[in-house]
Amino acid sequence: MTTRLARTSPQVIARVAGILYVLIAVVAIYSVFIVSNNLIVPGDATATATNIAESEGQFRAGILGYLIIFLSEIVLTTLLYVLLKPVSKTLSLMAAIFRLVMTTIHGINLLNRFFVLILLSGVTYLSVFETEQLHALVLLFLDAHDLGFAIGIVFLSFHVLILGYLVYRSGFIPRIFGVLLFVAFFGYLIDSFAMLLVAGYDATPLYLVIPIFVAEVVFPLWLVIRGVNVERWEQRSRDSA
Repeated sequence: MTTRLARTSPQVIARVAGILYVLIAVVAIYSVFIVSNNLIVPGDATATATNIAESEGQFRAGILGYLIIFLSEIVLTTLLYVLLKPVSKTLSLMAAIFRLVMTTIHGINLLNRFFVLILLSGVTYLSVFETEQLHALVLLFLDAHDLGFAIGIVFLSFHVLILGYLVYRSGFIPRIFGVLLFVAFFGYLIDSFAMLLVAGYDATPLYLVIPIFVAEVVFPLWLVIRGVNVERWEQRSRDSA
């Protein structure tokens, strides 16, 4: 597959990668933020369980969104590897591995949301639990999902660090995007470790959200609208052959 992609115009690869980036961002806003904010009440198991039971369709739509994200991540990772391989094959491969590890963790972690649906399904073998216990388990699995998500972001942060270096050194993508990705790396890393290690940390502060948002929106839009400098990419590709 990568051999065939390598023969594809780098401009096409860049623009498809940018489109996937934007798709992932849009779907993530819905699945990660809108659905969770609408249905999950922090610290209130009964209210959360009631909201999900009454809006099961929305909760399932959020799960579908996660699946779309994971499938898009696999394709995006491959495209970024091919696009940036002329800069450094080793580092491009390393960046791809970090992103694929994140995607794998998040994919397995999604089971926690399916467990929530099972707990609220009313199946007979769960009758041994009291209603309050079932609700507590719902919130437990949702909290576990948040922690699993944070673990995945640790790996994403190092993908972003290497990606920033590759972009900065590429010569066919403006260096400013490498700088933005460097800054986003620190935002991702600080936020994910805080979620995992700091008690009571439940909301990403604005000073971390802004650099992440800027890097993850401006860089993809550049890929979609302007793509890469094809002449310089081809020169890099010849030099690395």
